[in-house]
Amino acid sequence: MHTRPVWRSFVVAAAALATVTAISTAAPVSARAATSTTTTTTTQSHVTAWTSDGWGGGTVVSHPAGINCHQSEWNPYEEEAAPQPDTSGTCDALFPVGTVVTFTATPDPGSNVNYGPDPASLTVRAGYNATYVVFCPNDNLCSAWY
Repeated sequence: MHTRPVWRSFVVAAAALATVTAISTAAPVSARAATSTTTTTTTQSHVTAWTSDGWGGGTVVSHPAGINCHQSEWNPYEEEAAPQPDTSGTCDALFPVGTVVTFTATPDPGSNVNYGPDPASLTVRAGYNATYVVFCPNDNLCSAWY
């Protein structure tokens, strides 16, 4: 007849007893502290304010702040006219995706807003985001009519 060694039975019994003790003293699931490993990532995307070559001057600003872009007035028919000046200020900014950005266009003295901002507000999405504004001089010398 084959008999098991006593020490092996003792080890198995001790392990079973330790497991039962651990289970019976463990806190119920509802009493354990909740932990969270959720990480939030904010994705940002570019928003651009385009001002036309309508030859007028003015500024486009955004709310929330980030864009404050100015286009100077330009008359291509002046004697020895220099090329149209580039925009100045911040015409491109990063905003979190999902942010609603509202634009305001203010003409310089002697100019008017001929078109835009279009759109007047946008919800930032991943990819291309832009608004477009045309400033024209008050003397009706404008390269763009809307």
